[in-house]
Amino acid sequence: MIATGSSSFELAGSYLLKDILAFDRVRSSKKLSDLVTLLAFQIGSEVSFNELATQPALNVRTVQHYLDLLEKSFVVFRLGGLSRNLRKEVTRSSKYYFYDNGIRNAVIAQFNRLDRRNDIGQLWENFMVAERLKQLAYTSDHANFYFWRTYDQQEIDWVEERGEELRGLEFKWTRPNKLAAPKAWQSTYLGSAYAVITPEDYQDLLLEALPQAQPAP
Repeated sequence: MIATGSSSFELAGSYLLKDILAFDRVRSSKKLSDLVTLLAFQIGSEVSFNELATQPALNVRTVQHYLDLLEKSFVVFRLGGLSRNLRKEVTRSSKYYFYDNGIRNAVIAQFNRLDRRNDIGQLWENFMVAERLKQLAYTSDHANFYFWRTYDQQEIDWVEERGEELRGLEFKWTRPNKLAAPKAWQSTYLGSAYAVITPEDYQDLLLEALPQAQPAP
């Protein structure tokens, strides 16, 4: 039987915090829980340390320390922004994802069916980013990985970098009408691959048969 409501949050929180509290001295488990909850609601969005510090009433240094503990405990992982010195690219922000969507759901006490969720896009993005990360680690594929966004809101969820080769992946629950890469990506990174990954073809990606996008014109 799946726990619901506050009981699920308490259960998830107790398991999450047990290792972290044992790993390092954390003064307030409640504030750490609040921080995890904030991260759970911000899947796919860039995280501001100052904003995260405001709601649990923590200072920025403590937030950064807690995030480091959460990463070391394999609760979340960080994705940084790609930049090759294009002035309009966002590089200082980070995104945080959960290794396990089940933990993320438990933290926010949300177990509704997919057709009754308003965060299905976030769930799909978190699932694909986490699974791709695990796959690269399992196959010892030493690619660098990032998200990509410009200040005018053109973005790509996941970018893999191998030497001079770049491959952009956009994770969508439903296939969009337009499959072309963002214009800034096409003009800046000529010849770089791009693909939209949906539930219809995600297994090809995870089985290394990545759909090959046409090079930008």
